[in-house]
Amino acid sequence: MSPKKPDADVPPSLLLVDKAPGMTSHDVVARARRVLSVRKVGHAGTLDPMATGLLVLGVGAATRLLGHLSGSDKTYEATIRLGQTTVTDDREGDVTATASAAAVTEDAVRAALAGQVGPLQQVPSSVSAVKVDGRRSYDRVRAGEEFELAARSVTVHRIDVHGVRRPTPELVDVDVTVSCSTGTYIRAIARDVGTVLGVGGHLTALRRTSSGPFATTDARPVEDAAGALAGPGSGPGVLGLTDAARAVFPARELTAEEAVALGYGQRVPATGAPGLHAAVAPDGRLVALVEDAGSVARVAVGFPPG
Repeated sequence: MSPKKPDADVPPSLLLVDKAPGMTSHDVVARARRVLSVRKVGHAGTLDPMATGLLVLGVGAATRLLGHLSGSDKTYEATIRLGQTTVTDDREGDVTATASAAAVTEDAVRAALAGQVGPLQQVPSSVSAVKVDGRRSYDRVRAGEEFELAARSVTVHRIDVHGVRRPTPELVDVDVTVSCSTGTYIRAIARDVGTVLGVGGHLTALRRTSSGPFATTDARPVEDAAGALAGPGSGPGVLGLTDAARAVFPARELTAEEAVALGYGQRVPATGAPGLHAAVAPDGRLVALVEDAGSVARVAVGFPPG
């Protein structure tokens, strides 16, 4: 195994990964670390092993962007199966109840899904990474503990129905696209739609197609994206630090004097617009993420040279 390189030897970047099924988000990070031979790699927005699609990785100083990316809206393609309930609310869990969906009409399915659009108080799946008294809820389920998760505020912007199929006379499969806020559980939507219809429901397929400004159309398998960064340092699936920040935040073009001042943690004249801005030096280097504080802009996240 090759020795670990200093993280500074690999340019700070975002990797847009198209996650394969069966991998945890941690598995993806581990593979990127192995290909790049660096330590500092993280991810934004966990995907379950069953799920595929976009997982954004940060390498080196780009990991400082990940906390801001996690809060972005997401889009998913999913298949909901009505007529069966599982312990995990997806196909990976044991079936705990069945009820014939033979009498469920397409109109009823669409109406139930429409009821899941808008601001919601959603109870996450019990087999999830949500912490209860400091422990992951899935660990408590595996230990046989009984507990209730608190509902959380989420927003589902839209649910588009692409098809309603009957794989058997007793089951209904529904193909949907869901656009939602961060923290929304698509398998909880499947569970709750099944509950409304009185037949139970779970998720059989899930693919994240976008997160904020990034989409699977620009993503690659983790080995390919990491390999591109390890080689020429650019290519499909790789965004350098400044390009990544510009994709997420409005740009604040700095003068040379302002770039030096921010590098020392000093304040510069206000940007004049709310929210974080990517402060970019005249040479194209990302200096900081800045936000206004009255008449001045202050450093929220700094990116020292090198």
